[in-house]
Order: sequence, then C-alpha cells, then structure tokens
Amino acid sequence: MVTSSDLYFLPRFRPNAVKSIIQTILNEELSGKQYDAEQSPVWCRSIADKIKNKIKELNYSRYKIIAQVLIGEQRGEGVRMATRCLWDAEADNYATQTFMSDSLFCVAVAYGVYYY
Repeated sequence: MVTSSDLYFLPRFRPNAVKSIIQTILNEELSGKQYDAEQSPVWCRSIADKIKNKIKELNYSRYKIIAQVLIGEQRGEGVRMATRCLWDAEADNYATQTFMSDSLFCVAVAYGVYYY
C-alpha cells in the first residue's frame, strides 16, 4: 500500500490531462467517419493504442496504463457501460471521454494503475 508521504513524490495520474488527450484523439480519428461494423474493431484497437502511447509520454512512471474503447452504431438508444476492478483510491485513477456523431458513438476509458 502506498502511504500519503510516498504519493507526494509520485507523478500522479491526472484525469483532466488524460481526458484532454482522449478527446483530441477521438476527434482526430472519428470525425467525418460513418459507422462500419467491420472497421469498428480495427478503429478500437488503433484508438486504444494511440491513447496509451500518448499517455505514456506524460511519464507516469510506475503506472500501468490500460485503455478501453467501445464504438457502436448511433440508433438513438441509450447505452450503459460499467467496469469493475480492484482499486487503490490513494494511487489509482481513470479518465473517460465520449464522442458522438450522427452515425456512431465512442466511449474511451483510460486507467492508471500504480505498480507496487
């Protein structure tokens, strides 16, 4: 377990900075695209990799970066998404962002999990 004094020296996972990165990548990758069921898995992998690589540039040493991306067709229906994991509230954090267009929606979540 990380103590409060240890966290003072850690480069903390900052959700606001990560949200900005995620939103920029989603806008760049999905603007102008129409939903395509065959291409969605490829887009998800590509976007998740870009999110992870960009977050790693922030030098969150001792953090495992995990990116999860979901793309679906926009049909005017609601979607609920949930995740569960073991969490250390002192050190771990996450950021989430959404993108919507006329034909698709995308939800991206990035987790920063501290290595002990």
